[in-house]
Amino acid sequence: MEFILFLDASEKKILDLVQKANYQVEENTPLCLIGQKFFGFLKKQQRKVVICTENAKRYGGYNFIKDKSTGGSFKTGLMIRRALRHESVHIAQECNNGKLINIFDKKKLKISPYKLEALRASTELTGELDKEYEAYAMEDNPKKIISALKKFCFVN
Repeated sequence: MEFILFLDASEKKILDLVQKANYQVEENTPLCLIGQKFFGFLKKQQRKVVICTENAKRYGGYNFIKDKSTGGSFKTGLMIRRALRHESVHIAQECNNGKLINIFDKKKLKISPYKLEALRASTELTGELDKEYEAYAMEDNPKKIISALKKFCFVN
């Protein structure tokens, strides 16, 4: 799977936890054709995460602008890493009986203005504003995501 090339150590740990929680990861499935600005999906009933690497490459200009130090596009990698982290928050929510995980104080749970369009698009698909908001707010904090996965998906 090509998307693995774009992951950092934190995302590789998240991927490992996702797989240990019995979720499969797929890449570039027909679901990605819903829209080019979608980079990931969670198929809850099938316990599958879909990463839309081709959409991220198109969005990030991967085939046009390459970072000489990494051999890839920074924006492409960022979108792929965020997609995995975002869908992993949803997995932690599922492991928490489909409820919010509430790792952050609600007052501190903020998303940046540039994510509002993505929040609207995701909410249109899922109809779950609170869960999407939590996922967008947490997706840039891999340590919190790792904690949430461990806490909710691997209860002793």
